[in-house]
Amino acid sequence: MRRWSSSNPKASLMARKRFAIVRAARQAFLEGGYAQTSMDRIAKAAGVGIKTVYRHFEDKDDLFSAVMQAACNPAAFDHVSGRWKEPKNEAERPWFAKPPHSALVAAGIEYLHHVLSDEQLALYRVVIRDAHRFPELGRRYQAQVIERAHDVFVHYLARWIPVEKWKISNERAAAQVFTALLRAGIFENALYGRDRVSEGEITNRARGAAARMLILLHGGGL
Repeated sequence: MRRWSSSNPKASLMARKRFAIVRAARQAFLEGGYAQTSMDRIAKAAGVGIKTVYRHFEDKDDLFSAVMQAACNPAAFDHVSGRWKEPKNEAERPWFAKPPHSALVAAGIEYLHHVLSDEQLALYRVVIRDAHRFPELGRRYQAQVIERAHDVFVHYLARWIPVEKWKISNERAAAQVFTALLRAGIFENALYGRDRVSEGEITNRARGAAARMLILLHGGGL
């Protein structure tokens, strides 16, 4: 994604146009899928020329990456200034200072709220529909959505390993185990529209996954 210096007199206008393009692209991708959505369609929906779209984004992959980033951090755009806010340390969370028995539950609830949101489920459906034809689509989703979620937990483990004396051979693999415990069954049901997951189910799943994860962490099985 291309950016302009804040000292550029056109920076605010360009930021607002970029936001309009991302918003239009999000709607177009969710409605028509990745393969069937053209850059011309997005430009028309955003109310800008096709040259403006390419002034902001190198190609459709780059634009879809921006859509994923916006979906993961919807508060990142300031509508008043027309600028994207400077990202804070995305790995930091309020529950980082809490001990594992409570932090893992909070982490699980946060994670499930994210992956089970209507927007994230819709984006995932777009990816699995077209990734076989556009491998870069799957790679970007893996890097920007899945691995970013793992990064948060890896960061937490790194902070608490010296305190808890856990024996972990691979912190990223441990993060993958935790998200797998959280997602098992419940994610697939939501993805295919079989169940609407309730707040109580999310809390219960987070507590169960946290309890199992603690057994693995203390048992040295990761």
